[in-house]
Amino acid sequence: MFKLDEVKAHCDVPCGIYDTNRAIVAALSVVRMVDLINAKMAMKDENPAQAANDIARYIATKEEEASLCKEEIRIIWGDFIKPVHVLGNPNIHVMVHNIMMLGGAVKQHVSREKAMELLAAVNDFAELFWKLKGMESKRVTAPYAPAEEMVLPVI
Repeated sequence: MFKLDEVKAHCDVPCGIYDTNRAIVAALSVVRMVDLINAKMAMKDENPAQAANDIARYIATKEEEASLCKEEIRIIWGDFIKPVHVLGNPNIHVMVHNIMMLGGAVKQHVSREKAMELLAAVNDFAELFWKLKGMESKRVTAPYAPAEEMVLPVI
């Protein structure tokens, strides 16, 4: 019908919209859920059924947010990162692999240390991402719990 010899696209849909913010918010959410799980476990005088319900919900959210974080980074890595980006940043594949491994680790454990490592790795990736987009970035404290550092583009 169209008689095209070749068709090219840079992503699944040609939107060109890539942003690390969803991955950062997901990583922050993992830290927050770990904090809530640990706080709930430290409570002594609570209805055991309610405590179990709350912990189950926190764990489910932690799992979902860790998966979302990994997916958002995987999309940027797979759809946005091009060979020219790799030439100037040969460690980018290692950065992404590390995020994938940390995303799995925070699902396996209730470790604030691992959750903070995930957040740090995603923030480092975000700085590189914005640099590749030709934009400056800045580190700010999230305006909500867990009030940890996040990377944002300077607009």
